[in-house]
Amino acid sequence: MARKEGAFDRFVDTYHVRLFQYIYLMCGHREDAEETSQETLLQVFKSLDQLRDPARLKSWVFRIAKNACLMKRRKSVFAPNRELSLDDYMPARRAGEEQKIEIADWSHLPEDDLLRSELSVALRRAIAELPEIYRSVLLLRDVEGMRSDQTAEVLELSIDTVKQRLHRARLAVRATLDEYLRKKEASDDGTRLNA
Repeated sequence: MARKEGAFDRFVDTYHVRLFQYIYLMCGHREDAEETSQETLLQVFKSLDQLRDPARLKSWVFRIAKNACLMKRRKSVFAPNRELSLDDYMPARRAGEEQKIEIADWSHLPEDDLLRSELSVALRRAIAELPEIYRSVLLLRDVEGMRSDQTAEVLELSIDTVKQRLHRARLAVRATLDEYLRKKEASDDGTRLNA
């Protein structure tokens, strides 16, 4: 029994923080994330003997976490899923004009430490605002660093669907951050003019 407890402790040490971060960003509420991550860890450890390929442990763990998040969300009152349209993130084009994508300059911003923390909050908010089908792909690919095939396995999707959703999620997050930085730049310019 002590051997099993030691194995559980090592397993928790390895996965707890990563699972909590993933689940927190998926669920959106700290209390839900704490409860769901604990339930996930217990479920994984109880079902460990069902894992056929140890090389796929990470994918398997995150698939269980994804399912736990979906079950938690079904019981919660979150906004319904919506499909992101690529057209929403393309700049408007006037007749006869060449279409150009204009992105705010993020390289020369003042007060770097403060901005980094503000930007981190804005990034978390942008991710949290994504519909679950996009947020889950973005978190697994860009935060957890999983490959497209691993992400597809966790989410039970085709690799092409993973790539499409990841692209749309990144565009949505980029648009949200771009809007945030433009507002910040405009308010900084206004502050300088009034000073």
